[in-house]
Amino acid sequence: MSPPPRIVLVTGKGGVGKTTTAAALAVESARAGRRTLVMSTDVAHSLGDALEIDLRTSPSWEQTVEVERRLHAQAVGSRTSVAADWATMRDYLLTVLGSFGVDPVVAEELTALPGADEISALLTLGHHATSGAWDVVVVDCAPTAETLRLLALPELLGWHLDRLLPTQRRLLTAMRPAAAAAAGLPMPGNAVLDVLTTWRAHMADVRSLLTSERASVRIVLTPENVVIAEARRILTSLSLHGYAVDAVVVNRVIPVDDDPWRSAWNAAQSAGLATIVESFHGTPVLVAPYLAGEPTGPDALADLAGRTDALDGELPPLDAPVRGGGLRVEPDGEEFVLLLPLPLARSGDVDLARRGDDLVVDVGGVRRVIALPSVLRRCIVKNAGVRAGELRVRFVRDEEVWPRGR
Repeated sequence: MSPPPRIVLVTGKGGVGKTTTAAALAVESARAGRRTLVMSTDVAHSLGDALEIDLRTSPSWEQTVEVERRLHAQAVGSRTSVAADWATMRDYLLTVLGSFGVDPVVAEELTALPGADEISALLTLGHHATSGAWDVVVVDCAPTAETLRLLALPELLGWHLDRLLPTQRRLLTAMRPAAAAAAGLPMPGNAVLDVLTTWRAHMADVRSLLTSERASVRIVLTPENVVIAEARRILTSLSLHGYAVDAVVVNRVIPVDDDPWRSAWNAAQSAGLATIVESFHGTPVLVAPYLAGEPTGPDALADLAGRTDALDGELPPLDAPVRGGGLRVEPDGEEFVLLLPLPLARSGDVDLARRGDDLVVDVGGVRRVIALPSVLRRCIVKNAGVRAGELRVRFVRDEEVWPRGR
């Protein structure tokens, strides 16, 4: 069985050149001898324009467009298979809403498929990762806010599905009539449970893939204060959800020359570059020049990739494992410490709440619900804080459920 491909997700604030950066990386990868697929999950789908090909939304997971030798491209949209699965869920929801007397027209609106494009993108990525057809998959993601929702979806949807799926399916089947009578609601049938089970498995697989040493995110930005501020926030948010950032690409950097206007711009960008290097310390910073013309087509994109240089740090080759840094738990005497990387965050930015077996972490309005490892479920939170770019939550044993010496 072939190893999973190297996956690079490219994102950034709208208008900074993330699609061009993703396309240039894909061309460079393919011309280095790797079987490469570049996917667009951005509803704008400008990837085809960058590659100078007709790239329409693919009607199936398998359908890609050959750009040149070893390079294929795909624009991802809602899939018929996703809609078909949802139809099963929708029919059940319509029955439930009907039992409450909800107007059928309103019920139709309430049961429209939420997040269809995001779910489809994840399922398509999962398909390509297990197909054995690719060495590298580059994903041209939507702007940062949409990308964060996409990357939060596997864990979030999995969390909800775990609570929708009955732990004793056979028991539910045997007791469905009595349960329906007791609740006053129709119970889900086997078809509904099959869809939930399948989606749960797919989300778990995608989450595992994207947090593995084979996957990373690259943030594209320009050396402007507003763009830098958003890039800093997305770095923290990606780390909150357990995703590794392997590089920052600074686009459209104006070279120094004798022209006063361009020299003034270069001086302003130099200050921005210094802020970027300081903010993303420890992460390689790459610089791409502002070109005289728009780089479109494989040759121009290859030229852009060749002129992208490291400003700070050294970018490991695509074949190298990604340096991870996800959630972990470490014992400390009779206590336990949950650690989660949160670069650029401060203690005052973080809100914590314990809800049963879950820990809810909110950083600047971005929330993650963490299902606590079993060892922490019988513990209570003693204190928490951010130190050296890492959230540290200390747990002590709850003596009511875990007596000392047990």
